[in-house]
Amino acid sequence: MSPAGEGDGWPQAPGAVRRIASGALPVLVALVDGLVVNGLTPGLGTWLALVAAGALLLRRRAPEAAVLAGLPGLYLGHIAFAPLIALYCVAVRRGHALVGVAGAAAVAVAWFLPHPAAGLSSLALDRETALLALDCCGVAAGVVVLGRSVRSRQERLRAATERRAWENQVLTERVLATERNRLAREMHDVVAHKVSLISLQAGALQVGRPGDTDVRTTARTIHELSAQTLTELRHLVGVLRTAGDPDAQGAPGTGLAGLTDLVRDSGLAVDLDVSIPPAPLPEPVERAAYRTVQEALTNIRKHAPGARARVRVRCAAGLHVEVHNTAPCRVSARPALPGGGHGLVGLRERAHLLGGDFHAAPAPDGGFTVKAVFPVGWTGPRHSAGASAT
Repeated sequence: MSPAGEGDGWPQAPGAVRRIASGALPVLVALVDGLVVNGLTPGLGTWLALVAAGALLLRRRAPEAAVLAGLPGLYLGHIAFAPLIALYCVAVRRGHALVGVAGAAAVAVAWFLPHPAAGLSSLALDRETALLALDCCGVAAGVVVLGRSVRSRQERLRAATERRAWENQVLTERVLATERNRLAREMHDVVAHKVSLISLQAGALQVGRPGDTDVRTTARTIHELSAQTLTELRHLVGVLRTAGDPDAQGAPGTGLAGLTDLVRDSGLAVDLDVSIPPAPLPEPVERAAYRTVQEALTNIRKHAPGARARVRVRCAAGLHVEVHNTAPCRVSARPALPGGGHGLVGLRERAHLLGGDFHAAPAPDGGFTVKAVFPVGWTGPRHSAGASAT
């Protein structure tokens, strides 16, 4: 046989053999029982035993018919296995207990009554007759009880499987809802930050003199910011379309490595001081730290024009992020940007989802301070790097 043939046929063989064996073994046992009891010589008992054994092939679809087919062989041919196996199948496959009780009664009566029926008059109310009746009733009842117990166990397993599937579905829905909320916060952060930069550059165009050489540069900046915003929004919408895949990554450049570019493009006077380990931190933690700084800088542009900001990122029993700005030193000349009111709330929820903490409050110097702590499972900084952007 070719390797392809082996790969196509042999892996399915064990399952097929088991199914054939489970279906044929009871029939063979009943057949052997009938032939041993009635002998190989053709006769009424032998034929009834063969019929009872063959009827077991129907035990899964019509177990009652298998019981009825086995009763004549039990009464006339003195066989036992075929009717008892059929009775067991009735108890397993029929939910109503009365069906099993009726089958057990029929088997017990056929087993107890003597053959020929004329011998019924010879039965006496003595100890042997009582023991025979108890044996017949006990065996039939025991088979029914065994079948009912197996059915009960199967129902419990089925209920447990369904309950586990339901719990997994609920858990999956919760994970998807949490991931969609995270993506909604990501989109809010992206839009609020980039659009505020675009508005800032547009304001510079409005106050610029006609023919100013900086107009072309400012227009180019607006074009780049718009392109970056569209890129990040496309990425987040693409992730959202994957039904909240937990393995989906954030937008490119939204880790701690992107803080330098974020500060440089913010249009603010910012002192950046970062102390992080050489090994990368968990991606959700880095993304949350980046979004915290991004949202804080966006709020500074909106509410504290002319203020100077300080961004500090430290690793000490967790990742600590602090953004502080001084009091505003001038009134903004550009139109105020609309606020959704969800920025700080989203940052707080993000920190809590990661098992961290978030705090935002006015500072004594008239400015504002945003602090966030994200657990990373290690203590102490291993690498320090500083940068300043104005």
